Amino acid sequence: MSIIETDAVLHEAHRDNHTHRDVNGGWLRPAVFGAMDGLVSNLALMTGVAGGAVSQQTVVITGLAGLAAGAFSMAAGEYTSVASQRELVEAELDVERRELRKHPKDEMRELAALYESRGVEPALAQEVARQLSRDPEQALEIHAREELGIDPGDLPSPLVAALSSFGAFALGALLPVLPYLLGATVLWPAVLLALVGLFGCGAVVARVTARTWWFSGLRQLVLGGAAAAITYGLGSLFGVAVG
Repeated sequence: MSIIETDAVLHEAHRDNHTHRDVNGGWLRPAVFGAMDGLVSNLALMTGVAGGAVSQQTVVITGLAGLAAGAFSMAAGEYTSVASQRELVEAELDVERRELRKHPKDEMRELAALYESRGVEPALAQEVARQLSRDPEQALEIHAREELGIDPGDLPSPLVAALSSFGAFALGALLPVLPYLLGATVLWPAVLLALVGLFGCGAVVARVTARTWWFSGLRQLVLGGAAAAITYGLGSLFGVAVG
């Protein structure tokens, strides 16, 4: 009795602790990429324009225009990309569905051979394939996972990807503009807030990766700071040349 109770406790502990994060969802990549891109691109854009010794109003308009243009561009790009990927997957699923309908025995033998290649005894592999093939939708799901490496019930959503990308980019791009909207008249508050945002975004990303928060934060800060410094220098050179 004590052994059974111990096994039950261990099973409960394993079930509670052995969980995985969603690595196939359609929101994480566009959201993270969008926020980073919004911060870096709009910060670089604004510092480049500011380096040309233009007016405060020009820098603000540039930042707001960069926010709007980038957010819509990111959303459109993500929607098209994810929609195209989903359409390709659905087309391949239709091919597999037709094969299962026209040649069910061949597909069943194919599944049995796959299990045999993984070490299952031939008789058992054939029996497993036979039982799994009784339900056409279940058979389609298994073939899709084994042959295409996809889960038909967990395809990314183009709309989710687009909205995530749009919102994340807009939020990231807003940070460099925010100090100006709140009354700042010089560039350095915008740069400081953007760099803090970059470090924060990097630290947040570390929560879903194997990196430490400080390493990920510093990496984003350095990359974003370098982009801003380079574009400011280029803006200064172009401003002198044009002037």
